[in-house]
Amino acid sequence: MKITSVKVKKFEESEKSHLLGVATAVIDNEFIITDIKIIKGINRVFLAMPSEKMPDGTFRDIVHPLNTECRQKLETTIINEFNK
Repeated sequence: MKITSVKVKKFEESEKSHLLGVATAVIDNEFIITDIKIIKGINRVFLAMPSEKMPDGTFRDIVHPLNTECRQKLETTIINEFNK
């Protein structure tokens, strides 16, 4: 898998929200993932994949990496772009 493009939209930091921004990633110039949330956690910044709200009020990821290596690659690339 090659991440061929990443775009990040930053939001102003707020005490009320942990959402720092959203990202769009293009994979192999063929597949796009939009609305990847960049979240400020207690110990680090992390990604939340696009999700939908279920009838019972829970959320379910629409797309997500299948393994740790893929998740780390995506997270590192997006957070590096966010920090530029």
